[in-house]
Amino acid sequence: MSSRLLMARSVVKSVSHDLIGRLVLNQRHLASIACADAHKGGKGLVLGLYEKEADRGPRLTPAGEKIDDRLNGKLNELICETKISGRLGRGKVFNNIDEEFQSVCVVGVGIEGIGFNELEMLDEGMENVRVAAGVGARSLQEIECIEVHVDNMDYPEQAAEGSTLAIWRFEENLSKKLRSIQPKLELFDSTDTDSWTRGLFKAEAQNLSRRISEAPANCMTPTAVAQVGVDMLCPCGITVEVRTMEWIEQQRLHSFLMVAKGSCEPPVVLELAYCGTSPEDKPILLVGQGLTFNSGGINLRPCKGMAEFRGDVNGAASILAAMRAAAGLSLPINITAVLPLCENMPSGMAVKPGDVVTLLNAKTMAIRNMDRAGVVVIADPMIYGQQTYKPRLVVDIGSMCKGIKKAVGGGATGIWSNSHFVWKQFQKAGSLTGDRLWRFPLWDFYKRRVANHRSFDLSNDGDGLASSCLAAAVLHELVPCSDWAHLDTFGTGLMSTYGLIPYLRAGQMTGRPTRTLVQFLYQLACPGE
Repeated sequence: MSSRLLMARSVVKSVSHDLIGRLVLNQRHLASIACADAHKGGKGLVLGLYEKEADRGPRLTPAGEKIDDRLNGKLNELICETKISGRLGRGKVFNNIDEEFQSVCVVGVGIEGIGFNELEMLDEGMENVRVAAGVGARSLQEIECIEVHVDNMDYPEQAAEGSTLAIWRFEENLSKKLRSIQPKLELFDSTDTDSWTRGLFKAEAQNLSRRISEAPANCMTPTAVAQVGVDMLCPCGITVEVRTMEWIEQQRLHSFLMVAKGSCEPPVVLELAYCGTSPEDKPILLVGQGLTFNSGGINLRPCKGMAEFRGDVNGAASILAAMRAAAGLSLPINITAVLPLCENMPSGMAVKPGDVVTLLNAKTMAIRNMDRAGVVVIADPMIYGQQTYKPRLVVDIGSMCKGIKKAVGGGATGIWSNSHFVWKQFQKAGSLTGDRLWRFPLWDFYKRRVANHRSFDLSNDGDGLASSCLAAAVLHELVPCSDWAHLDTFGTGLMSTYGLIPYLRAGQMTGRPTRTLVQFLYQLACPGE
């Protein structure tokens, strides 16, 4: 190692994170002169490095080149000596090489100029920036930098998303002395603050959804979720109505009450309204499954892994968070949300398999499997929302059935829709956010499995193996004349286990598909942009 490096007293720490099973954590110290504690509490900088290609070696981004010029070529020298190739998500942290930034993280962004991949249905350039920014920001967080400046890498919005999502941790129940530092994020060497701010809004919305889903069920009860809604949305100009038991009974939301009555926690229906354009314009209706804990009711789930199903509130949480982002971005669109919130618990009051309920549209539904309570919870609230608000589009979200998880794991959220236009808009939104959706069939084949019975009109589980398709078929029966889409987040909205994404921490709730929903609303509100 050169004498110039020794005089700089640099400590080099490798940083990398798994990229869907391919990027392996590799932490090595190339010099051990300075103590790592000496760098705690300082400013850090994340710089991108494009991957080496056949005719040239790895190349720094324009912001990185400016830093290298300021350091008289020292940064490029370090890159050559440490053999950083620019491979996506792999990089190094260099300490004490710059007067302004105590730690500089150089992380690979992959191939320069890469764009939309039709086979992957993903804008890989945007996703690579999210990964690189997320890996870099988290690496600097781990050495306790209190301020992190992030290179825009040609995509400031995506850099903001990746870094903001990567440094988030749920530590509300951890002793304060053990909590990690949440560094302040800043855009480095770019004037495109609008895109950066837009990315922050989207990522912070997803983190809000993650917080609601991750919180223990005894802390995030239906009433507590309603309080979060009031605290977070009212200051944004969103109208929030908290409907309690008396109102629910008056409106005859019997399917919702069938599930809610099994728990001692009082149920709540949260009605949200955002008016971004003329009040006469028909709104988009969002309906979210809000099971703050889903034990399976009488059809009790196995004890192992049951704690994860506090995350069955993710549908309602994603909608609540997306509406906050929509208000923050001042989208010119009207949005209404109906979020039924309750617990699904076994007790003497719990609904029994085989019970039948009459819905608001006069159809009867047999509740044959309480493990699939999502359909039952949102049935009457979805009908109520259509009758009350006369929406131009209905979108419901929830972690309904494990069939979608078996089909695609965490790779995509399942979507069912009676409108090709709505599906294409969601597909585009997912390709831009990196949080993809995949369309599944909505055929009469499945409708006959849920509606072809002699003693009742519908069953909540249907007959057959395609559980997610059957749940969608039930909900389709409740949407008589509107464009409609159903999103099943069972494989994506709970723990980030399958198809791990580097900027989403393993073993915690993902908050998906919040950013995709925000992008979808943005596309509808601003179709020409």
